[in-house]
Amino acid sequence: MLNPDAKLAPKLFEADVPTKPTRDGFGTGAVEAGKEDQNVVVLCADLAESTRAEWFQKEFPDRFIEMGVAEQNMATVAAGMARAGKVPFITSYAAFNPGRNYEQVRTTIALNRVPVKVCGMHAGVSVGPDGATHQMLEDIGMMRMLPGMTVIAPGDAEEARKAVVAAASTDGPVYLRFGRSATPVFTTTDTPFEIGKALLLWESETPQVALLSTGTLSHTALLAAKALAEENIGTLVLHVPTIKPLDEKAILSAAKRVTHMLTLEEHQAMGGFGSAVVELLSERNPLPMRRLGVQDQFGQSGTPRELLAHYGLDAESVQAAVRALVQA
Repeated sequence: MLNPDAKLAPKLFEADVPTKPTRDGFGTGAVEAGKEDQNVVVLCADLAESTRAEWFQKEFPDRFIEMGVAEQNMATVAAGMARAGKVPFITSYAAFNPGRNYEQVRTTIALNRVPVKVCGMHAGVSVGPDGATHQMLEDIGMMRMLPGMTVIAPGDAEEARKAVVAAASTDGPVYLRFGRSATPVFTTTDTPFEIGKALLLWESETPQVALLSTGTLSHTALLAAKALAEENIGTLVLHVPTIKPLDEKAILSAAKRVTHMLTLEEHQAMGGFGSAVVELLSERNPLPMRRLGVQDQFGQSGTPRELLAHYGLDAESVQAAVRALVQA
């Protein structure tokens, strides 16, 4: 049932599958990008350890700029550096970057189409005990509405590394979304990754429901697909790390092979990845579907596992949603 072309991790469904935070992928990817291009610089808003920007700092101290708790200033300085030929990555918690500096990201970065890479760490409810103020659930919607902004939510730490390296050589601004909690590393160094491309992870012989997921919840979608197969409910799982631009060809192809579709994201259900898919399909290939995400609520304190279950974003909740779709 797994797509062999996806070249996924061998312990994908095992309890001891390796786990890492996707923010670690930023740290390794930034160092790799810095080695490939001396114009790559990293700016930080007093969170070098938490964002893993310190990994770049240790390798390239002369190309690391500590801005202090001044996210708005960080964005504008980075825009100026980009106009001077640098490739800046600006880093902070997603609640502050782009949450606090959205106007500067919009006006000095997006409007001028400069190649600043906006890195939002600790996104989603799985940041856990930090609570509602730090659980950024609106960033995908905010950033995908900006003209010319590429938006990426990597599925795991390995894909995050690839996304950072790819973003460094991409023209124009890019938003990259990372998490704090350790999540399964379900891809490998050989797993394909290209900005703007989705990846088919799983397909039953006769799929009824397409599970379209972004970010780390794509592993959750795989767990749900495997369990549903045991109930004779066929699915396909399409991992969509690039939310903008969407891989319209892959999504439309998936829609034509099923009778129902479900989207999954660790973000508000309104305005995010699922909404982007609905916008596409409503014009090109309408079909019954449901968007799984946080339903018009703020987050709260708890463990990542507790919070994902509470907001209906764990594998069991996905299975229940699929059953409800096919039985409707």
